[in-house]
Amino acid sequence: MPLVPLRPLMEAAEQHNYAQGAFNVNAMAQAKAVIEMHETFRSPAILQGADLANAFMGGRVDFQNGTLEDKKKGARNIAAAVKKYGEDSPVPIVLHLDHGKDFDSCAAAIDGGYTSVMIDGSSLPLEQNIELTREVVKYAHARGVSVEGELGVLGGQEDHVFAATSTYTNPLDAVRFIQETEVDALAISYGTQHGANKGKNARLRREIPIAIKECINRLGIFCALVSHGSSTVPQYIVQEINDLGGDLQNAYGIHVDELIAAIPCGIRKINVDTDIRLAVTRNMKELFAQQPALQNSPSIGGVYALLGEKRSAFDPRVFFPPIMDTVLTGNVPDGDVALLMSRVEAGVKEAVGSLIVHFGSYGKAPLVEQKSLEDMIAFYKK
Repeated sequence: MPLVPLRPLMEAAEQHNYAQGAFNVNAMAQAKAVIEMHETFRSPAILQGADLANAFMGGRVDFQNGTLEDKKKGARNIAAAVKKYGEDSPVPIVLHLDHGKDFDSCAAAIDGGYTSVMIDGSSLPLEQNIELTREVVKYAHARGVSVEGELGVLGGQEDHVFAATSTYTNPLDAVRFIQETEVDALAISYGTQHGANKGKNARLRREIPIAIKECINRLGIFCALVSHGSSTVPQYIVQEINDLGGDLQNAYGIHVDELIAAIPCGIRKINVDTDIRLAVTRNMKELFAQQPALQNSPSIGGVYALLGEKRSAFDPRVFFPPIMDTVLTGNVPDGDVALLMSRVEAGVKEAVGSLIVHFGSYGKAPLVEQKSLEDMIAFYKK
């Protein structure tokens, strides 16, 4: 089926009281693996490309310096990857922009084929955040595309998103924000944190989503609440990376039990990126340890060199430059690259599969109402 907007998935999650994992991808192989894992579990799927992931998938190795043109190219490449593996899928699939930096980034994603976008105005004063988000909503809804906003500040770092400390979302501000912007989903700050260093034994303030949901339910307003910075950072993977020569320190996530407990409080979308990065990096290190001859491979030896040089890194984009053509196009020139990509896919599936089960979206694909972008254009006009 064609890619669908976010809203129908959120409506199904709200009606049936489960949460939908949203998983970031930065390569063709990762998109393929995420889709296949959701098909295995008959789960709806949300694939996310972060703003700088678009720059990376536009061929910009130094993606932190990506231009708008890089992001436009990358948005088309990510959309092409998701469509390649997902257009004939039996499960509904959303392609969502994570942390859109500004209006132009959101417009570039929409024009490139994304069916849902997030505009992150959380660093702005409330009035400016509302104004920016409303502008994106107007552009997106006219094209049937769903929109997620953000209110409150999450600590930690993910790509260009950084804050030294967190500011919890004020429920009253959230209700006003939802009313005035008409967003389909709202990311809130309630104790999660970006990155792999969330602190040991982090606890979520579940009273925040409870209060927001109580208010909007009484007002008859629909808006799905989103949990960003929600990677669990499995300790066994961190240990394995370090045993294979990595140097990850103070790497802790949100315990999965905390996330599960937040679902009945109104959390309907849970973003996960770091867990995938860790599992993929572990698998690549493990491959070169198990098959030392590959360390001198003409095609993937450069990946091994970067793994050794950057011991504290765990973002696969740091290690992918020697195989960028495969990352961007899916073309596999030889057996060594094929073997490496199989390990990348396996890492993605390991991280994603367990969370599909924990969050409760398995078997829920038939519950999602099939609405196209054209259907949603008519819906939003009403």
